[in-house]
Amino acid sequence: MKGNYRWVVVALLFFATTINYLDRQVIGLLKPTLEKELNWSETDYSFIVMCFTASYAIGLLAFGKVIDKIGSKMGYAISIVIWSFAAMAHALAKTSFGFGAARAALGAGEAGNFPAAIKTVAEWFPKRERALATGIFNSGANIGAMVAPIMVPWILGAYGWQEAFIITGAIGFIWLALWWWFYEVPAKHTSVTSEELAHIQSEEETSEVAPIAWSKLFGYRQTWVFIVGKFFTDPIWWFFLFWLPSYFSTTFALDLKKPSLHLAILFTCTSIGSIGGGYISGYFIKKGWPVYKARKYSMFFFALCAVPIIGARWATDIWQAVFLISIAASAHQAWSANIFTTVSDMFPKHAVSSVVGIGGLAGSLGGVIFPYIIGVILDSYKADQALSAGYNVIFVACGCAYLFAWLLIHFISPQMKAVQS
Repeated sequence: MKGNYRWVVVALLFFATTINYLDRQVIGLLKPTLEKELNWSETDYSFIVMCFTASYAIGLLAFGKVIDKIGSKMGYAISIVIWSFAAMAHALAKTSFGFGAARAALGAGEAGNFPAAIKTVAEWFPKRERALATGIFNSGANIGAMVAPIMVPWILGAYGWQEAFIITGAIGFIWLALWWWFYEVPAKHTSVTSEELAHIQSEEETSEVAPIAWSKLFGYRQTWVFIVGKFFTDPIWWFFLFWLPSYFSTTFALDLKKPSLHLAILFTCTSIGSIGGGYISGYFIKKGWPVYKARKYSMFFFALCAVPIIGARWATDIWQAVFLISIAASAHQAWSANIFTTVSDMFPKHAVSSVVGIGGLAGSLGGVIFPYIIGVILDSYKADQALSAGYNVIFVACGCAYLFAWLLIHFISPQMKAVQS
């Protein structure tokens, strides 16, 4: 019997990613409360978000390189310890500067999640299963974002905003104990059968690829495929996480002090997009399509699915807006499951975390620039008492970003071939 322990590993990655996004979304749900207590403007809030994304960018670069050296087990452990303490430290903040510092520490720690998770998938799965495995663990981002609108308002109402940060932050230490107990690389794991190990290794690189110096990764077109794919699309997801609660509050009078069914449903839909996106490209590969063709055609379809968010500007009912934004957010997660998997398609395992870190840096730099633009746009429209019109401008950018990124990727590397060194 082949054995299925690799899916236990995916479950661990899924729960880590759930916690990762639960911790980072807490501030978005507490934004109206903290705005009143600390007298934040939209620009103030955008700078706090930028502290997170800038630190996240630097952390991705560092963790990508470090995890390729020390391995996923230790790298993941270090990452979650840092981000869990940082999440809890928000409760001590009294000023905008204090929140900025706590967000920076959170970003630095959370940066280890995806480099470690993608490297783990590359070690535990053959190529034909990697997009599905990535889609499953990446759907944890949506579950975290789904749980937060229910959990955080309840904690806020029962205990206060400080406790919301402390309780959600402490969950990471429970996962750490499970990770340390259950995880090891396949060749050393006692729960992996010889048949499953053979399955995992069935699509190993057939030719020896010499180690690639970190600085030389920037010379490969394949690296720039990932950089471009992340730079233009990651900021859209940051917007969904950090501004959608405020958008629904200001445009449709959604009470964020109560559990939000609207946001929970929206982010539940994105889980379908994440898993479905991974399944679709894997299905095409099993049908005999070349790997690059399966990934690229799937990503083009997901890019098209993001376009309808532009229609949110004409939504007259909150459920209409939820429907249109759910499609775009689901498309993002389907896109994400595939763009992450292209790294392990194109690069040898020893370089995967480094490339993920570099691309993640690019995505986070976009996530620094876009929040600043959002803050300026929303503050300018707030002055005219037309804040919803400001969101309409942002929705147009969200709807076009994926097609623009796909066209650049196609121009850079039409067939996304594996690197040869």
